[in-house]
Amino acid sequence: MAANVQDAIMLFGDSLTQGGFEQNGFAAKLAHVYNRKMDVLNRGFSGYNTDWAIPVLEQCLAPTSTAAHAHLPAVRLLVIWFGANDAAPPPKAQHVPLARFRANLEAIVGTVRARESPRFDARTRVVLMTPPPVSTAQRGRAQRAKEPPRELDRDFEMTRTYAEAVGAVGRELGVPVVDLWGKLYEAAGRDEVGLERFLTDGLHLNEDGYAIVFEELVKTIKESYPEYHHDNLRSVFAYFDTLANNPDNYLELAQKRSAFSE
Repeated sequence: MAANVQDAIMLFGDSLTQGGFEQNGFAAKLAHVYNRKMDVLNRGFSGYNTDWAIPVLEQCLAPTSTAAHAHLPAVRLLVIWFGANDAAPPPKAQHVPLARFRANLEAIVGTVRARESPRFDARTRVVLMTPPPVSTAQRGRAQRAKEPPRELDRDFEMTRTYAEAVGAVGRELGVPVVDLWGKLYEAAGRDEVGLERFLTDGLHLNEDGYAIVFEELVKTIKESYPEYHHDNLRSVFAYFDTLANNPDNYLELAQKRSAFSE
């Protein structure tokens, strides 16, 4: 069993999060800049909507009242990224009505922020991210190319509505929101066809799309939670030159320390 060495960033979402450790994905880049400071945990679940996510999150986070909690890494940052599947048009099984989607997001945030929650942790900061825009033309081609061919399962305007709902929940709860719908649409020249530059199949992101996710997420952390930005943390274990330059004290200097200034 691995020892508790450093605290963590938990990425909680659907397939867009699950794919974050693809080559040059946003999670891989995040793990690189936080290397030796915080671990990046990918809790992305392909196909999931917020209805199905809530019971999963309760299993991903240990109740703070348990004796074991003191020996587990703290989740310092919870990044919540849902909506791409919730916005699937009905009667798709993944569809979650807009009002319930908003309520679900509030419940997910409340899991770590509500003081009455068994998983409340004052150290945990939360970031919400909107679903990216979809390219219906590209998605339609990708669906028709499947065997057997499938019908279009996403809608540009419906996804926009769910992205706006994420923003509204963030404003109501005082949680920072990464507006990926807006950023990617702007990068595409506010042209749905131009979105194909950032998508693999009209729904999922490619390397260029994930580059924007990484850039905007890190920017949001720096603006909203500067104490958790990677440039403001120190390595949990000292760098080698510190040990090499202090041969008489290397055993003491090689001990684990907090990455934070607290």
